[in-house]
Formats: sequence, C-alpha cells, structure tokens
Amino acid sequence: MVVLSQPAALGHCSLIKTCKPTAVFTRIPVIDLKDQEAKTLIVKACEEYGFFKLVNHGVPIELMTRLEAEALSFFNLPQSEKDKAGPPTPFGYGNKRIGPNGDIGWIEYLLLNTNPPTSLNTPENFRCAVNEYVQAVKRLAFEVLELMADGLKIEPRDALSRLLRDERSDSCFRLNHYPPCPELQALSGRNLIGFGEHTDPQIISILRSNNTSGLQICLRDRSWVSVPPDETSFFINVGDALQVMSNGRLRSVRHRVLAGSMKSRVSMIYFGGPPLSEKIVPMPSVMIEGEESLYKEFTWWEYKNSACKSRLGDNRLGLFQKTTANATQ
Repeated sequence: MVVLSQPAALGHCSLIKTCKPTAVFTRIPVIDLKDQEAKTLIVKACEEYGFFKLVNHGVPIELMTRLEAEALSFFNLPQSEKDKAGPPTPFGYGNKRIGPNGDIGWIEYLLLNTNPPTSLNTPENFRCAVNEYVQAVKRLAFEVLELMADGLKIEPRDALSRLLRDERSDSCFRLNHYPPCPELQALSGRNLIGFGEHTDPQIISILRSNNTSGLQICLRDRSWVSVPPDETSFFINVGDALQVMSNGRLRSVRHRVLAGSMKSRVSMIYFGGPPLSEKIVPMPSVMIEGEESLYKEFTWWEYKNSACKSRLGDNRLGLFQKTTANATQ
C-alpha cells in the first residue's frame, strides 16, 4: 500500500471537507461511437452536461490494463525512486501539491508532455505503455471532435481535430494515483479531497479509470453527483477552450475527485490542447446571425498562462468574458 504521510496529511484542514451526500448519477449520456446518431448525441450531451461516457470506442482493453499495471508498478516504488522523476516543472512526478498556487490533494501523479513525449527517469516498459496508449487515445480524440464538428455543422469537419493533430499542439497526459486512506473511516461524514473541483482548460479531455469510484461532476443546478466507474469505457470532458469556441453552447464541466478509505483509484487522462499561438474565439459556424461573442479574443498561451496563475477552483474563464456576458450569467 502506498502511504502519503497519512497522519500529517489528515491533520491538514485543506484536505478535509464536509461535502453534501451525493447521489449516484444514473442519467450520464452513454454514447456508442459507432452509432449513426453519435454526432447528434455527442452535441446534445456536451450542451447539457459537458460530459459523456463513450463505449464501443475501439481502443483495445489490453492497452488500458497494461498501462494501469505499469502505472501501479511505478507508484508502488519507494518514494526516493519516484522522486527521481520529479519535481513537476511542469512535467514529472508530483505528490500532494497540485500546481504552484497552494492547491493540494490526496494524490500522487505523473504529468507528461505528449508533443513530443516527455523523457523521464522511468522504466522502458512504462514509457512504451504510455506511448502506445497515448497514440490510441489521440486517434479517439480526433474522431470524437470530428463527429462533434459534424453535429455542429462545422466545416471543414477537421476544424477542431486539426488543432490536436498539429505538430505544435500543446497537449499533455496525466496519470493520477489516489491511495486508500484507512484513517478516513474515523472522519464520519467528512471527505478527503483527492483532486479539488475545477474545469479543464484545454479543448477536450479523455478519461479512463480503474473500477474505483471517486469522480463527481457538477450539474447545471450546482448539485454534485457521483459518476459510477467503468474501466472499459472512456469519459469525455468538454474543456474551457471548447466552451469558448462554441460561444458557450458546449459547457466545460466542473468536476472533482474524493479519495476512498479502502481502494486506490488510478486514472489516466489525455488533455487535447491547441498550439500556443492559436486564437481561441467562437467559430462563426456555431453562431446564429447577429449573435455576438461572449468572450474577449485571446490566444491559448494567454489563457494557459492565466490559468497557471489561478487557484484550482477559480472561474478562470471569468477573466475573459465580456462585461455583458458577465452581467447575464
């Protein structure tokens, strides 16, 4: 069992929260990638939730389980060995600290560049498993974004996916490990924050986890619901950049992870981002005649730089909304 300095960590009030009990969410849109109506269903899910579950996706389960096993092998190494792959600046191994601005969680992680692949002090088998998995999930992201473009009637249909295909694409890959915390059982009615509430800044996120629960999303009425895990499927998140590019039609989903007392959670997320120089503006084809942009024009570098200076739970898009938009939302 991996131990993250448990007594000291549990004494840190920032990790302990009293969260309202959450219901298991049974209305998560489940979309079959091969369904002829997938393009319409994807847009509908992204408009309502910014989130959906993807099945029949074509990524071999063997790639998922192999990477999960390699990740656990890494996270089970002695702390001194893991630390050789850190600190995250921004890529590398991190423990508890999330970003540079004081956010912490019951988590250890590896953050890796995908373009080009990060070279870390990790075993060759691990690097091969990461690279094979990332290539497969990238192809899946391209397909999802092209179906989304079809559903939104965006032309050309690669208007979104080309940003991830670009050799300058600012995309990354994250492996998260939330160790079990037996002491949590003594915190009756309280919760241990694994990863605090936030939205993803990029265009799209492709998430896969093991069969341990913990992921929660925030609905439009601001209630939180628990997402049942499914190790054979992917969960797709709309990111902030896509919310802007759709002029708010698709919503970036706020989500968080609560740690458990008995079982570890392993998740792997591909974050598809555009080139740093790309202007993030609403696409004309998603706007009706006379509709104005809700957002100021900015580049991905400007937004990423701003996000890096913010706390995890901040409304990062708020700084880029036009005044009239702020007044009406």
